[in-house]
Amino acid sequence: MSVPTIEISAPLRIRLDGDALVGNWRWLDARSGSAACGAALKANGYGLGAREVAIRLADAGCRDFFVATWAEAQALLPVIDGAALSVLHGVRADDMAFAVGSRARPVLNTPEQVRRWREAGGGACDVMVDTGMNRLGVSVADVASGLLDGLEIETLMTHLASADEDLPVNGLQRDALTDLRGKTSARRLSVANSAGICLGDSYALDLTRPGIALYGGVPRMEAAGDIRQVVAIETQILQRRRVAAGDMVGYNGTFRATRAMELAILNLGYADGYLRCFSGTGYALAGGHELPVIGRVSMDLTAICIDTCSDLHEGDWVEIGYDLPDAAMRSGLSQYELLTGLGQRYARVWS
Repeated sequence: MSVPTIEISAPLRIRLDGDALVGNWRWLDARSGSAACGAALKANGYGLGAREVAIRLADAGCRDFFVATWAEAQALLPVIDGAALSVLHGVRADDMAFAVGSRARPVLNTPEQVRRWREAGGGACDVMVDTGMNRLGVSVADVASGLLDGLEIETLMTHLASADEDLPVNGLQRDALTDLRGKTSARRLSVANSAGICLGDSYALDLTRPGIALYGGVPRMEAAGDIRQVVAIETQILQRRRVAAGDMVGYNGTFRATRAMELAILNLGYADGYLRCFSGTGYALAGGHELPVIGRVSMDLTAICIDTCSDLHEGDWVEIGYDLPDAAMRSGLSQYELLTGLGQRYARVWS
């Protein structure tokens, strides 16, 4: 006898605002001027779900997408038919069997990747040029030496190391790339990420490549009033309990109650990306009240004080305070880490 399949609901969820996602892209597109505005979908769409993000942005008009690896590309190609997809980490030898026959383009980063792609008869590609970050990319000298001669290059790009700061290096990196215009077969130049778009018109060039700002991150203060939060985290209460003055809460007794308190134990912990750095600094929201995290966040559980919420009970849902700039300040984590670290146990619910 077959066992019936029973769908089990998740006790924690991420509510995702599709209108905010699309609105963020449209704002970035407008700030990009005449340049095309793409979208970085790496790390599973910064933790939100790359397929769902891609579908919404493609419907909004985005035509240039970026992932890190060929496994990510393979998962996304079926849902972005008609749009371009670039693989930022280039091509390893192990990638070639898929890459050569794929309509996704590698972003070639090293002389060895250039040689590998050329010898395989690969077609259109992009190329990353290192203009001072010393992370990935061929050197300006490599380009001058003719390394890229004969390649069918769609986009020649570089990555800004400090676009979230007002530093001279931003202009130097941009100029190092623009000095290469016409010296390769590249049809487009690209330098601006989310923060780079906010630096001004001279950084847009032919193509911008936003990431964090699409998902609600604020890369620079210029975007603070326009970028909308996309993510809302909600979790269920597993238990309501009362502790007496002097009782400890959580591992190692890092919190001891100075008075009788009402607590809720939440189905959330560092295995879900809600890390220990929120111990004593994070909070939840319910009924207009801010409910502080009490004691240490553990792997699967977090305690909050609910003295002000007599109507919260086992099974009720609360929202976790996760406004990205504020959560970054409270936790010491970057907005990137806050998004990409969200675990797989959440139900991701789009509206």
